[in-house]
Amino acid sequence: MSLPLPVTDPIPRQPIATVVVLLALFVMCRATSSACAQRPDQARPNIVIILIDDLGYGDVGCYGSRVNNTPHIDGLARRGLRFTDFHSNGPMCSPTRAALLTGCYQQRFGQEFDSALGPGPDRRRGLPVQAVTLAELLKPAGYATGMFGKWHLGYQPPLLPANQGFDEFRGLVSGDGDHHTQVSRDGLEDWWRNNRLEKDQGYTTELLTDYSVDFLERQAEGPFFLYLAHLAIHFPWQGPDDPPHRKPGVDYARDKWGIIPNRGNVAPHVQAMIAAVDRSVGRVMKTLDRLKLTRNTLVVFTSDNGGYLRYDGGFENISSNGRLKGQKGGVEEGGHRVPAIFHWPGKISAGRVTHETAMTMDLLPTCVRLAGARLSRGQKMDGVDLSSLLFDGKPLAQRTLFWRKRSLRAVRRGDWKLNLSDRQRPRLYNLADDVGETTDRAAQQVRLVNALLSAYDAWEADVNRGFQVR
Repeated sequence: MSLPLPVTDPIPRQPIATVVVLLALFVMCRATSSACAQRPDQARPNIVIILIDDLGYGDVGCYGSRVNNTPHIDGLARRGLRFTDFHSNGPMCSPTRAALLTGCYQQRFGQEFDSALGPGPDRRRGLPVQAVTLAELLKPAGYATGMFGKWHLGYQPPLLPANQGFDEFRGLVSGDGDHHTQVSRDGLEDWWRNNRLEKDQGYTTELLTDYSVDFLERQAEGPFFLYLAHLAIHFPWQGPDDPPHRKPGVDYARDKWGIIPNRGNVAPHVQAMIAAVDRSVGRVMKTLDRLKLTRNTLVVFTSDNGGYLRYDGGFENISSNGRLKGQKGGVEEGGHRVPAIFHWPGKISAGRVTHETAMTMDLLPTCVRLAGARLSRGQKMDGVDLSSLLFDGKPLAQRTLFWRKRSLRAVRRGDWKLNLSDRQRPRLYNLADDVGETTDRAAQQVRLVNALLSAYDAWEADVNRGFQVR
């Protein structure tokens, strides 16, 4: 039974002078809405995602590097939130990029997304055009969308960024290219403007930064989404002062690393590339400051997988994953635990560190929420919204996470990680006190091992059903 409402005047009576003042303010607000009401592009953040290629957990100063000077990246961490337990969705390039843009496990798009995506017959392999990307979700919300850098989710139209929601694209579509000549591993010129090849002159890291700065300047009225996907520090290992290596028409499959005089010490070349990436971050942030956009821009800095420590052919001393076991290509922590920094002054408290576990696929639901955008009807979503963690420090709900690169497999729940790789006996690690994965606890935790095995089997059956077009 509802109670009767009290009888009151619908509008409280005000002294006549107050009414006049209110009416005057109303007129002023109508005339100068920007002074009295927040425009949509002021209420919603601009979004900048900077993805580095092959950057290891221990490659930057704020994650413990003592050999790389990274003042601009470290500055992001001092002014933002640094994750210690952030993971790429895969230990290789393409898988993580697919997860970043779709918010779901990349395996839903086929087993070829277990690893780096090759061109396939007639160069027709890639992320399905029907897959809904972050750029496609942000555009209806009024966002200008630009991508500059490495795509690696398709090799020719229509499987390119311009057909996946990006207004502008400049960069390469293959897995790697000469950082000076922009020639791919198979000897093709690989530098695009939207859906057509268009060469440019310069060092790749600097070109991509130039494009990004130009985009920011042209879209300063916002809102905008900038996806800056650097090729560095992927091989060919070439700093700005190292010589060009590749020429069109030559197959570099057996000579893909660049000109490395001392294969036992690749570090000097990689250090120069990391310094170039750090300068790029500095230029982007300086541009946001100059345009007075910093306080209304979420900047995310992360890597697509762990770093290489060594490579077949005698290449050593390449990158650093800190105390983590393993490297790029494997499902040990060194293959997928990566640097991740979230920066938004006034929204994200400065200097915070979180030990919560998150993954690349969480970026899409987080950005969609902050932008006030909407998911497509029936869109599959495996990632979670991180905003309550970013802004309020609230812990994330526990979930079970999975990695698969063909026969290499792992599952994580809380502090426990089960490695199922290569048909070996399952090995269980407690990462809280053994982040280096040195002590197998499987024999003491049989019930937990069985539970994680069952969870993995259920997940694999689910993702193997494939991508369903809605």
